[in-house]
Amino acid sequence: MNITFRQLRVFTEVARQGSVQRAAEALHLSAPAVSMQIREVESQVGLVLFDRPGRRLVLSTAGEYFLVYARRLQATLKEAEDAMARLTRVESGVLTIGMVSSAKYFLPRLLARFHDEHPAIEVRLRLGNREQLVAMMKANEIDLSVMGRPPRDWPNRAEPFAMHPHVLVTAPDHAFTRAESVPALALAREPFIVREPGSGTRAVLEEYLSQHHLQPTFLMEMGSTEAIKQAVMAGLGVSLVSQHTIGLEWEHGLIAAPAVEGLPMMRRWNLVVAAGKLLSPAAEAFRYFLLEEGEAHLAGMFGQQAAVA
Repeated sequence: MNITFRQLRVFTEVARQGSVQRAAEALHLSAPAVSMQIREVESQVGLVLFDRPGRRLVLSTAGEYFLVYARRLQATLKEAEDAMARLTRVESGVLTIGMVSSAKYFLPRLLARFHDEHPAIEVRLRLGNREQLVAMMKANEIDLSVMGRPPRDWPNRAEPFAMHPHVLVTAPDHAFTRAESVPALALAREPFIVREPGSGTRAVLEEYLSQHHLQPTFLMEMGSTEAIKQAVMAGLGVSLVSQHTIGLEWEHGLIAAPAVEGLPMMRRWNLVVAAGKLLSPAAEAFRYFLLEEGEAHLAGMFGQQAAVA
């Protein structure tokens, strides 16, 4: 097969987006150019790689198999690029960072400062929960990840760079806000709005409930911290979330974080890399920057809030 790496990149992006138009926007190409590249790949392979029910694109069985090999080839090319960059010690190129949703409340500001110091590095962000980020790292789709609890069942190197408190949040007029301190047992009667299984926030909640032998009602399960905050502010229930996600709402009195027995649950933010992975100079520069600057940056953003909570 005479397929180029450019065509492989187009194919994997269409597979990820499920749409020629969205893939074209992500790749900064025209939709006809993307469609032409897909037709060329299918011609070279000799099989239909996408089924086309309606206006959607869904990988065929052949497409699912081909995607595995396409990702392997791209990962190998990325490793070769990183190896050559290490030999020249050039801090440029593309750096792809994975982050859990809670990190989006502080990481972009840190990246703005990082870009000021390293303007030649192009940074791309990929959002996902803990399990999704591990899958991306396994496939070598991202260089490193920012998350709370590092994976235990997959070889990795995790380096903590800042404390990560989790607190109970309620509507501002909830009865808990009028108590000097809320006993853990009182939470058993509260309806909880929770993140999906696989997220770090859900894991912290389950650990807290287990420690205090609590089995409250899980009223709703949501895959977004933003959605959870809106539900809590509307008075639908309470939730345990990262304290780093409620800065604006807390400052404006839209959400409350009452004092609760055993809270905050203190964890750490970690920079996670696949075990044995050799980082490119760009990734190594970001690693050094985050380990040096991360804790002070978070303290500056959330120090007052943490002191009150």
